[in-house]
Amino acid sequence: MNKDRIFDFFSRLAEANPAPRTELEYDNDYQLLVAVVLSAQATDVGVNKATRALFREVRTPQQMVDLGEEGLKAHIKTIGLFNAKAKNVIALSEILVRDFGGEVPQDRDILTTLPGVGRKTANVVMNTAFGQETFAVDTHIFRVGNRTGLAPGKTPLAVELKLEKRVPGPFRRDAHHWLILHGRYVCKARKPECWRCIVADLCRFKPKTPAPGAKP
Repeated sequence: MNKDRIFDFFSRLAEANPAPRTELEYDNDYQLLVAVVLSAQATDVGVNKATRALFREVRTPQQMVDLGEEGLKAHIKTIGLFNAKAKNVIALSEILVRDFGGEVPQDRDILTTLPGVGRKTANVVMNTAFGQETFAVDTHIFRVGNRTGLAPGKTPLAVELKLEKRVPGPFRRDAHHWLILHGRYVCKARKPECWRCIVADLCRFKPKTPAPGAKP
């Protein structure tokens, strides 16, 4: 996909959704960090169901530490891998209290040193909380980047680096939100809904999926 097509690609996504945002529910930077950690191998819908009551009770790292691992597990037991995630959230909360005055650091390299926080999680926090032009490559973005030809790569990091080079300036801050939502609701894994895709003509995916009931 050349520069003109990439600009057109994001222009259409931006026109359709001028102010994209994460579907995770949170009220502050710390809650966002926790929600993203919990969302690994889980849906945003499932995380939101688990965190609504939790976040009414816990707004700071110290409150999470006070809640304790067992108390946290009681809130998030419907989420996959909740035992490991509870351990990580308590551990990272202790570090935030001890080393950062209870604040989420605005540094990707530091974030990735926290338990349970990988590059993708750090990129989400840096972008969503702090407005940085980062590209958090999840399964949706990995698929869309490769399928469309926007940013092909064999690994999430390869796709991320391609996006960093190719996404035009006006779209860099919101690009990963548009791509996640596009992959989640239109360019789906098993059967992309090409018939209602606003960028279908720009995409290199050849076996375009016809509308339900359409003649082959």
